Amino acid sequence: MTRLTENYVHTISGHSLQAQYPEGYQEIVLGMGCFWGVERLFWQQPGVYVTAAGYAGGQTPDPDYDAVCSGRTGHAEVVRVVYDPSKTDIDALLQIFWEQHDPTQGNRQGNDIGSQYRSAIYTTTDEQQQAAEQSAKAYQKALEAAGKGTVTTEIKPLDTFYFAEAYHQQYLDKNPNGYCGLKGTGVTCPIGG
Repeated sequence: MTRLTENYVHTISGHSLQAQYPEGYQEIVLGMGCFWGVERLFWQQPGVYVTAAGYAGGQTPDPDYDAVCSGRTGHAEVVRVVYDPSKTDIDALLQIFWEQHDPTQGNRQGNDIGSQYRSAIYTTTDEQQQAAEQSAKAYQKALEAAGKGTVTTEIKPLDTFYFAEAYHQQYLDKNPNGYCGLKGTGVTCPIGG
């Protein structure tokens, strides 16, 4: 499988996936099931500088797609979201996260079954960690009021983000009719905006 080269450029934003991002920008890594639709969801958001599909939350160094799909690496399919905090804030990104998938399904999203499809938030700052934990509690209350299940989202500081193979990057830009399994619960998250 083709790994990313150092000069790989995002097909939508035109920014390098691997170069250092501008000073003052922040990153958060989000898992919401299959990363193709998640990446498209976030590259469309105002204030997002660049996105990248990848793997995080596991124990195997530098995993590839086949290894992650085997369930033996412990990684989730995730999207690295680099954003300008002067144009969007963590609450706005978390509201999108909670509302656009079902965080109550454990190791699955819809028909996608396995630990690699779990709901996850991997933070890079204390502010993000606190916001993620508070938003999970707020969304749990909203889900309970709507008769829905319990949030199973893994929330912890990011250890290591590994870029997915080149063909996964901006997959739904390259394959507009490709698979996207994103489906929310229909419950609004009472944070942000």
